[in-house]
Amino acid sequence: MALKRGLSGVNRIRGGGGSRSALVLLVFLCVFAPLVFFVGRGVYIDSSNDSSSASLKQNLDWRERLAMQSLRSLFSKEASSVLDVITASTADLGPLSLDSFKKNNLSPSWREAGVDTSFRNSQNQTTSSIVNAKRDTTSKGSRHQKNESPEKLYRRQLREKRRERRANELVQRNDDTILKLENAAIERSKSVDSAVLGKYSIWRRENENDNSDSNIRLMKDQVIMARVYSGIAKLKNKTDLLQELQARIKDSQRALGESTTDADLPRSAHDKLRDMGQALSKAKMQLYDCKLVTGKLRAMLQTADEQVRSLKKQSTFLAQLAAKTIPNAIHCLSMRLTIDYYLLSPEKRKFPRSENLENPNLYHYALFSDNVLAASVVVNSTIMNAKDPSKHVFHLVTDKLNFGAMNMWFLLNPPGKATIHVENVDEFKWLNSSYCPVLRQLESAAMKEFYFKADHPTSGSSNLKYRNPKYLSMLNHLRFYLPEVYPKLNKILFLDDDIIVQKDLTPLWEVNLNGKVNGAVETCGESFHRFDKYLNFSNPHIARNFNPNACGWAYGMNMFDLKEWKKRDITGIYHKWQNMNENRTLWKLGTLPPGLITFYGLTHPLNKAWHVLGLGYNPSIAKKDIENAAVVHYNGNMKPWLELAMSKYRPYWTKYIQFDHPYLRRCNLHE
Repeated sequence: MALKRGLSGVNRIRGGGGSRSALVLLVFLCVFAPLVFFVGRGVYIDSSNDSSSASLKQNLDWRERLAMQSLRSLFSKEASSVLDVITASTADLGPLSLDSFKKNNLSPSWREAGVDTSFRNSQNQTTSSIVNAKRDTTSKGSRHQKNESPEKLYRRQLREKRRERRANELVQRNDDTILKLENAAIERSKSVDSAVLGKYSIWRRENENDNSDSNIRLMKDQVIMARVYSGIAKLKNKTDLLQELQARIKDSQRALGESTTDADLPRSAHDKLRDMGQALSKAKMQLYDCKLVTGKLRAMLQTADEQVRSLKKQSTFLAQLAAKTIPNAIHCLSMRLTIDYYLLSPEKRKFPRSENLENPNLYHYALFSDNVLAASVVVNSTIMNAKDPSKHVFHLVTDKLNFGAMNMWFLLNPPGKATIHVENVDEFKWLNSSYCPVLRQLESAAMKEFYFKADHPTSGSSNLKYRNPKYLSMLNHLRFYLPEVYPKLNKILFLDDDIIVQKDLTPLWEVNLNGKVNGAVETCGESFHRFDKYLNFSNPHIARNFNPNACGWAYGMNMFDLKEWKKRDITGIYHKWQNMNENRTLWKLGTLPPGLITFYGLTHPLNKAWHVLGLGYNPSIAKKDIENAAVVHYNGNMKPWLELAMSKYRPYWTKYIQFDHPYLRRCNLHE
């Protein structure tokens, strides 16, 4: 039937002026059309479940439509009509049609048994009725598909493409998620120390890392486990095993000695490792008890923790002690200078240009120090960076012990055209206990007990940082008496001895303090530099008069207006609060807390570039900030003249020292 319709279609093409290509079309339809339909519709299938069969049918319908569109694109309009005829005629083939086999999920075994045999069995009638019903449905579907407009077909194709694209996107997204999870797991695994994973017998070599010091680590671990088993052996009266373990511990400790790397170990170390391993294996067989081993290890851990705390306390004490003592080389320098100074005649002990000392039109500096080398660095760095050194006047005050050394150094090394003058604080007769509250308090029995009752590092550690010799020296408190020391000056720049100057400081005298007394750089960038860090706000006197969040500021480089100081009686304010703090209930010792109180509301903030702090304790200060600062301050314990100093900050200080100076060489002072 299909062939006849195809031939009639060909005749119509010829009748309409068709060419010889019609004959080729006929051959193609007769030979290849069945093959196309078999490929398009698939080789059908025997499906084990309905869901997979339905999806496969949908897929094959799509292939069939795609194959038909491809064929139509190859031929002319008349040839396409022949294809429509053949497509429509497939529904007339009855049970032998491909649709019949596809839609009834019949097995492909019919090819082997033959078509005639499959329809001569006893179920012929039932199968025929099913096939007729399916044929009716197929005919309706074919007519519906044939009548479907090109627009609907195009929209259906677009929907199918969107579904396929969406499915691909979901698959891709799922793959990306899996990849991210895998990468995250890899990164986490890198942070895990595999050296300690899976260790069960820590004395066994195969459980150790293969590194340059593996033998030392192994021997130390063996000693720990030997001590654990020694304790258990003692509990269980295993005398022989106890003695053997103790002997092995001594041997291992002697072999370890002071070694820090495997290369330092003696040749006998491998024998000690083997012998200890054998002893531990024997102990494990005889004594191993999980509960006992765990208890022993826990006890050892607690003991080690207590030892660490004790060592930390001792370390804090020693660090404070090292920070507050003068190195031997500087002490040597001071002694040599003092001897030579007192060998001079009185005429040679005088400094030139003494007329500048009370000239208010010059730039005056106040420097109170008992460290000759530190004071020389402050003066040298200021002069070397000054535009006109002749206008700078340095007022140095030191104690009786260092007075000769300070004079001799600057007599030998005068600061160019600048003026310098050295005084002895012990010669200030007006500075006595009847006038100065802090001096009276320092002489009291209670204060002496506070300073000297703790003569070893394990007691009274909470106030170690306050047990500082500088708190016993009036040099530290002299900053509150500047108008009394320099009564004829209007302004003075106060400098600590642990600073260096990197720029010309004369612009500071031009800064308008707006009626304030103190010009300083504020330090409240962090919360711990506010008033509540330094003052006891549980005391009602402090809580009533001050704001706990008020910004702190730094000593070290301060511009003081002495005229305003006198007008506001700053020294009287200081005396008032110092008297109230006789029992140290308002603040601990030091000069910054009373300074914050005395100059509260009277401090003008300077630009932070004038004064950079923290080089004595903070290792993370930016190099750019240091180099751009006018004054760099080594506040903290790590002073630049100590071995504790941070090496990366020390060159800023040492470049102002002439290490080939004869006095420095004789005292073994070097970079």
